[in-house]
Amino acid sequence: MAVHDDCKLKFLELKAKRTHRFIVFKIEEKQKQVIVEKLGEPTESYEDFTKCLPADECRYAVYDFDYLTAENVPKSRIFFIAWSPDTSRIRSKMIYASSKDRFKRELDGIQVELQATDPTEMGLDVFKSRFETANSGFPSYVIRLLSVSMMINP
Repeated sequence: MAVHDDCKLKFLELKAKRTHRFIVFKIEEKQKQVIVEKLGEPTESYEDFTKCLPADECRYAVYDFDYLTAENVPKSRIFFIAWSPDTSRIRSKMIYASSKDRFKRELDGIQVELQATDPTEMGLDVFKSRFETANSGFPSYVIRLLSVSMMINP
């Protein structure tokens, strides 16, 4: 599966320049390549992001998760989401599953991976859980994500 150059370019913009909150990627099956489907503005919310994921089609996405450390230092983690709803076509699920690792290698800087088949598998509580796993051994963090604050005690 080929990866369109725009995917890498937009990911670098998200990572380095923080010009996007999230990116949704789609596989064009006829062209056999991953393309950018949607860019989220830095001001867009987590709800805006989840609304961009179709209920019956697979997608890849990256989300820039902001938080503050216990020392009040702003930080972020980049989440990779493999979205594969139960209602999507089996062929599509197979294509996305078999291409995922290759695509992720093109996006240098992914810090946490999440796989979801329905919205409950990618709620803020799941992000919190994945964040705890990614930061085990570190001090407690206060995470502020889109005006939602939660205390994490790894």
